[in-house]
Amino acid sequence: MSVTIEAAAGPSTGSQARREKLAGILQGYGAAIVLLILVIAGSLSFSTFLSLSNFTNIATQSSFPMIVAVGMTFVILTGGIDLSVGSVFALGGVLAAYGSTFGTLGALLLPLVVCGVIGLLQGLLVAYAKMAPFIVTLAGLLAVRGLVLAITAGGSNTPLVRDAWFTAIGQGGLFSIHWTVIIAVVVVAIGTVMLTRTRGGQAIYAVGGSESASTFMGLPVARVKLSVYIVSGLCAGLAGTLNASYSSSGVPTVGVGLELSAISAVVIGGTLLVGGRGSLVGTLAGVLLLSVIQNMINQVGSLSSSVQSVVSGVFLAIVVIIQTVLSRTQRL
Repeated sequence: MSVTIEAAAGPSTGSQARREKLAGILQGYGAAIVLLILVIAGSLSFSTFLSLSNFTNIATQSSFPMIVAVGMTFVILTGGIDLSVGSVFALGGVLAAYGSTFGTLGALLLPLVVCGVIGLLQGLLVAYAKMAPFIVTLAGLLAVRGLVLAITAGGSNTPLVRDAWFTAIGQGGLFSIHWTVIIAVVVVAIGTVMLTRTRGGQAIYAVGGSESASTFMGLPVARVKLSVYIVSGLCAGLAGTLNASYSSSGVPTVGVGLELSAISAVVIGGTLLVGGRGSLVGTLAGVLLLSVIQNMINQVGSLSSSVQSVVSGVFLAIVVIIQTVLSRTQRL
């Protein structure tokens, strides 16, 4: 009798394991697969899509949100959220422009220090005061945006970059590749090593997977949460700094809605909003996927901005639904 039950249970268990494995692959690499399909479709639909200038433009425009999305990935992996990154991005650019008066070092250090401190303050409230990340970072979004407007006289004063060396970072490059793209790739590489090759990275996944189990294991949960918000603040500040270098000015109105784009890219890339599962490679694919979609919409040329928003929103909703289904499949 027991042999019969084993024989009957075996194929079912194997089939379930295969389904779970397939669901995991689709969840982790789905964005890359869809990206490849869209690149093929774009190359067949638009004559200029495969041009070097178009690819360079996509890569350059993706570099800034990519750096922001790296920090967002760290936060979401712990089950948190950071809604302040768009405002911090704008602040980083404004401070970089003002700091350029003191040379390249001033343009780089001033925004990174200030934005890192903002991430530190938000992390302290989330990790040690036990406040909800949504509320803390929403307050950060409003407060930092208000600070940007105060510094720039209500947004009417756009500071210009005064240092030629700093400008060269954003506008120069290597073999037609902007330095901003190279820096973004380096940030992704460093972040990937941190998440996959260090104990801190393992702790981030563990905290996102189960905070109570992580506490029981003796992991420094509060310190892990604090660290990811510092990383997010630094990444948003760095992206804003590079954007100021690229545009030769610290525009106070940039970054509106950037937090939503970053969250979208992270989720599309396979990182679960509840935390514990995801990768920066997936996030990279998510950012590029959104950029390619936007590029293809621009190539059509006849769609209004409202239609573009609807297309992006519907696409994100479909991805979230698929992610939910795949996640449930893996838990069955």
